[in-house]
Amino acid sequence: MAKPFEFELLHVCKQTGARRGRLHTPHGVIETPIFMPVGTQATVKTMSPDELKRIGSQIILSNTYHLYLRPGADLVAEAGGLHRFMNWDRPILTDSGGFQVFSLSELRKVTENGVQFQSHLDGSRHVFTPEVSIGVQEKLGSDIIMQFDECSAWPCDRDKARSAMYRTIRWLNRCMDAKKREDQALFGIVQGAFYEDLRIECAREMAKLDLPGYGIGGLSVGEPKDVMYKILEAINPIMPQDKPRYLMGVGSPDCLVEGVMRGVDMFDCVLPTRVARNGTVFTRNGRLVIKNAAYAHDFGPLEEDCDCYACTDFTRAYLRHLFKAEEILSLRLLSWHNLRFLLRLMEDIRSAIEQDALRDFAEEFYAKHPRGDW
Repeated sequence: MAKPFEFELLHVCKQTGARRGRLHTPHGVIETPIFMPVGTQATVKTMSPDELKRIGSQIILSNTYHLYLRPGADLVAEAGGLHRFMNWDRPILTDSGGFQVFSLSELRKVTENGVQFQSHLDGSRHVFTPEVSIGVQEKLGSDIIMQFDECSAWPCDRDKARSAMYRTIRWLNRCMDAKKREDQALFGIVQGAFYEDLRIECAREMAKLDLPGYGIGGLSVGEPKDVMYKILEAINPIMPQDKPRYLMGVGSPDCLVEGVMRGVDMFDCVLPTRVARNGTVFTRNGRLVIKNAAYAHDFGPLEEDCDCYACTDFTRAYLRHLFKAEEILSLRLLSWHNLRFLLRLMEDIRSAIEQDALRDFAEEFYAKHPRGDW
């Protein structure tokens, strides 16, 4: 019988080394590689829990920083934890709040103890430490919790990157000491900015701690995609083979394909719902901007072979009408499609890995749309 937190490495693709796995959690099993829709404030924007299940969501991500500020971790705990509060009975991952507080460059001060910051909502002052972050995540009750880390910006000089990397390792040890709940899995986060030797050193040090899983942070923050891919290639052989790897904040279709080929098992990003609200949808032939006049008399679906509700029941002309009329339904349906597109993409990737054909799949994928043009 599987343990509450156990990662099974089921198959390694002979063509690429990509991994097909299965992660067991207290709230269900996650088939990897997987994309996690982002429910920043205990909701994936415009989508209900039932709809997320219909499109194949296995796990969602929520944000510690935002839930700490509103409605507060104590209230969520009083409700019975995040699963009951948002009526989601499948796995949840919470980030540590580290990226959010570090992005508040003009509103925060970093010390060895933690980060002092001002709320973006009302200007109130707060202090996040490794211990506070873990305490909040324990009250939220997510299945997978993330360490509090220091994220470097792009670009970043070597001294700052090195300092942040070592502080992240020290903070990880404090997170491990602070963690009390046995029904939550703590993931470390490999940092080191865009210096391969720092990333390798961080990965080696964290591997010694034998954690349930490992995040890869500080990427997709403005750097060229080729830089991100080189970092993933550098740390791939260093990361523990028997633990899941989670590339944080990455969600464009090409990056999912490239990330999986470089050993990544888990991804998350707000991109699919964010661009949907701007009228952009993903298709296997690239991006489609529904507000364009070309679709005014187009009575075909967004994508011919897509099984999502938006594609099976509505036309491009209708969806364009809704968007131009600023109807909320347009945002819901476009978000529905984009999320299903990425989840379907991951289903196809898992199948390609099992068949030792991921490189063939990637070549076919890019034949319809060039690399990096998402």
